[in-house]
Amino acid sequence: MRTQSRRSPRSLVTVAAIGTLIAPLAACSGAGGSGGSDGARAINVLMVNNPQMVELQKQTAAHFTQETGIKVNFTVLPENDVRDKISQDFANQAGQYDVATLSNYEIPIYAKNGWLHSLDDHVAKDTAFDQDDILPSMTKALTAEDGKLYGEPFYGESSFLMYRKDVLEKEGLSMPEKPTWKEVAELAAEIDGSTPGMKGICLRGLPGWGEVIAPLTTVVNTYGGTWFDENWKARLDSAEFKQATRFYVDLVREHGESGAAQAGYAECLNNMTQGKTAMWYDATAGAGSLEAKGSPVKGKIGYAPAPVEKTDGSGWLYTWAWGIQKASKNSDDAWKFISWASGKEYEKLVGETAGWSNVPAGKRASTYDIPEYRAEAGAFADVTRDAIADAKPENPGVQPRPAPGIQFVGIPEFTDLGTKVSQEISSAIAGRQSVDEALKKAQKLAEAVADKYEGS
Repeated sequence: MRTQSRRSPRSLVTVAAIGTLIAPLAACSGAGGSGGSDGARAINVLMVNNPQMVELQKQTAAHFTQETGIKVNFTVLPENDVRDKISQDFANQAGQYDVATLSNYEIPIYAKNGWLHSLDDHVAKDTAFDQDDILPSMTKALTAEDGKLYGEPFYGESSFLMYRKDVLEKEGLSMPEKPTWKEVAELAAEIDGSTPGMKGICLRGLPGWGEVIAPLTTVVNTYGGTWFDENWKARLDSAEFKQATRFYVDLVREHGESGAAQAGYAECLNNMTQGKTAMWYDATAGAGSLEAKGSPVKGKIGYAPAPVEKTDGSGWLYTWAWGIQKASKNSDDAWKFISWASGKEYEKLVGETAGWSNVPAGKRASTYDIPEYRAEAGAFADVTRDAIADAKPENPGVQPRPAPGIQFVGIPEFTDLGTKVSQEISSAIAGRQSVDEALKKAQKLAEAVADKYEGS
């Protein structure tokens, strides 16, 4: 892979490159992070509404605030909404939020644009945080081109196949140790409807570059496709990309969840938990909720590596991580929150109060040595850790790539490109157009992006 491939023309690191930005957000209660009306210390945190973050919100006042005196004002939103709001605030350096949940996609881009505080000095001073315990793949993913660290993972994930062991057993079926997508499709057909009200599989169909595009792109990779070749030629009209997309769309239309075009991570998690689907290919983080106390499917789920075709593996690499806005006037207090939320003691707190399967894992090596965690999360702990370790962001397919990323392309334009392409794919899932029609439009969108990079 060419070392210059991640460099882009000056125009590509402007605000416009992250996507179309609307007017700055109006001020709201607690905005600015300068403390409460009574002068107390306070920070503002903007985060996604995934279950692990919701648990964090529950724990913060009674533990972090009580221990430090720092109040945390949370804004919690669905994934697509939170991405839009973060890009607005950080791109404008409005300073409304001190800390936000950012992924390993955004952090290198935001750092290059000068929107984030480097965390190296905080890490150096905070020896109790133990940066060496963070999984190397996570530290690498959150380190920018300048060699500085700009994010700390709250939890890390890859992707794998979750399936109902009891349902397969009832039908006399077994899950291969390392399934192919063809085998998964055959299983989905066999078990679809075998239990009343239960579909064969759940796959994301909801528009969004972080929704349907994420799992779909891993399928494209293992089928031999790519968004761009090493020379920045758009390849969404290639035979491999078309084959993978047709497979994905056909599978979810024939044996997937009802309303698939509006189903994302949260909807598939609910379907799996409620017994409405027998298999689910998605983020490894979902296993914690499936195995949580009170889950009706606890103990009934099996876990297999991400299905493959032409590659040895296909699981993605992803982390919801904490980043501090450069405009924040409370970086020290913001770091204290990050250090607590991503620290070993917080994992212990969650394990003891909410159950060890709910621990935001996938970021620390030491987590997998905790006896209580292994006892409760043993069904998915090792397969998750292995999937994270085996993920190859620099080489996820069968050909060289011009930019890193497994379930995304690591360039600023992918936010807009991926979202627009996702709308076409979701439309095909809904039956409003064919896959060929969707990809014909998608190819033109990708070509417009490629034109900016060719020769760079």
